[in-house]
Amino acid sequence: MSRFLWRTSQFVIDIGVLMFAFILATMVRFDWNVPWATLRSLLIVMPYVVLLQYTFLSASGITRFSWRYISLRDAVRIFFAIASAGALLVLLRLLSPRLAEDFPLARYGIVPLGVLLGDFVLAFVGLTGVRALRRMLGERVASQKHPRDQETRVPTLLVGASQGGVLVAQEIARRPDLGIRPIGFVDDDPVKQGAVIHGIKVMGKTDDLGRLSRQHGVEQALITISSAPGTAIRRITEKCKEAGLAVKIVPRTYQIVGGRVNLSRIRDVAIEDLLRREQVRLDTKSVADVIRSQPVMVTGAGGSIGSELCRQVAAYRPSHLILVERCENNLFEIHSELRTRFPDLELTPAIADITDRPRITQIFRDHRPLIVFHAAAHKHVPMMEWNPTEAVKNNILGTQIVADLADSLAVERFVMVSTDKAVNPTSIMGATKRAAELYIQALSTNSATHFATVRFGNVLGSAGSVIPIFRKQIWDGGPVTVTHPDMTRYFMTIPEAVQLVTQAAALSEGGEIFILDMGQPVRIVDLAHDLIRLSGLEPDKDIEVRFTGIRPGEKLFEELSTASEGIQRTAHPKIFVGTYASPGLDDLRVELDRVNDLCGSDPEGLRKALERLVPELRDDDIESEPPAASPSQHQLRESKPLRTL
Repeated sequence: MSRFLWRTSQFVIDIGVLMFAFILATMVRFDWNVPWATLRSLLIVMPYVVLLQYTFLSASGITRFSWRYISLRDAVRIFFAIASAGALLVLLRLLSPRLAEDFPLARYGIVPLGVLLGDFVLAFVGLTGVRALRRMLGERVASQKHPRDQETRVPTLLVGASQGGVLVAQEIARRPDLGIRPIGFVDDDPVKQGAVIHGIKVMGKTDDLGRLSRQHGVEQALITISSAPGTAIRRITEKCKEAGLAVKIVPRTYQIVGGRVNLSRIRDVAIEDLLRREQVRLDTKSVADVIRSQPVMVTGAGGSIGSELCRQVAAYRPSHLILVERCENNLFEIHSELRTRFPDLELTPAIADITDRPRITQIFRDHRPLIVFHAAAHKHVPMMEWNPTEAVKNNILGTQIVADLADSLAVERFVMVSTDKAVNPTSIMGATKRAAELYIQALSTNSATHFATVRFGNVLGSAGSVIPIFRKQIWDGGPVTVTHPDMTRYFMTIPEAVQLVTQAAALSEGGEIFILDMGQPVRIVDLAHDLIRLSGLEPDKDIEVRFTGIRPGEKLFEELSTASEGIQRTAHPKIFVGTYASPGLDDLRVELDRVNDLCGSDPEGLRKALERLVPELRDDDIESEPPAASPSQHQLRESKPLRTL
């Protein structure tokens, strides 16, 4: 059926329902014996009543809703539209006797209140009823189109009977092609036990997964709790494994559009789910106020952090987004993605090395960014131990070039992405990032630009990080190599880290080193064991875990701040700020020039120069004490907010 014919048929049905409701309300009000004069009067006024009601429906957007997917929200909007029209009719009914003396036609507005009340009830029931009937017929036809019947679909327990679970149950009912047969819910809320939600019974708690799977022949469990912390996901996953169930999850980023959940995003439980923390809540208004309609530059735009920065910045609708990246392929990928997702956004892909001063100067002068996110850096610790000159050139000299241009060309905000490896560094990479932090801080003391640094730990799934390496090793049949049994790291997802970077940009007043709350540190060997188990295998049985020794420049325990840094809270609960005595800019430049002059000529002298520049640079110390927790757990309990948004 064409769109025009379908819309026309919907219009005819709605008008027919409204007319029938008015006539039936009239007949009921007069006990099926309506006086002729009254009937004649009501038949005259009926078109105006129906027109008024349909006008309210149309103004509320109800006439554009798809009948196939009517929801409770749609029914509520129908209720308020009909109620609004009814309230206006009641008002006209009360005013009509007074107006009839001067305007004889007003006597037709004297509609009995019983008729108006009955018409309201019947119109609401009729309009929602025909839409619900259309939905039922559509779902029945859809189920008949697919050969899978109830017996061939996978019997599934839905874990979590909250809002996410309800939406999943609704979508399963709409989508028989998914091949999921819901057996029941499990939920630890005692109030929900025995309840029936969208036709599916809450059959027990998560501790009952084994019993329920045996009784009902369940083959898989689907976790629908989008906000569950990693500890809860881990517990549920272990119980599912004990019960012999395959376990799937609806990711916390599942898309809900008009009260619907996209079940095509269902996937296996991943390590990110086991490590997840409380979802970060941003003050998006403050971030939007900073970025919207401004020209923004991102260096390292094709990297793991840089590309996600580009995605999130683009969503805030800057006037222009300049993507600076030296790797052609990475730049092509992120530019193509953004061009598709944000077709109206002005994008400039700029192939450039941040150590190339003339090229970077040209980009700044051509495009005049007002906000710069500096994410370009060499980050791999062992690789930089083997190539210290490149670490100094990219992480120190490159940062100097970009920051100096931001200062001289009146950039409003400059945010550099740093790392926890800059704290008490034991590596060339960490020392170069600490030197870059010092330079940004010193430059901010005499600059109109708001310079800031954001420091955080490892990000899950970034290029070259431990998780992709472990996954490849598991795929290859092992062994999974871990450097030391006691090695720990802080972890955060890439989107979460970038959200906090953009939030820090909004918080910055100049010169701060923002420190992100990374939660509790995680033992790398535990991470390896989790990944092996998530692959359906057993550590040291199916896949060997082999310890290989700490690599050059690595530390056992990462730190997010030093004891000398005065850590204070900001208005955001996941962001803290370190306060320092700013180094002298002139003296710092002398030291940096000495380091840069040694690049490529004297590796030993280069390290000594870095030690003078970064006094806390020390050799590997695997006996050092691990940090108790991230700053939010041990250094910040009594501190007060530094500033408000």
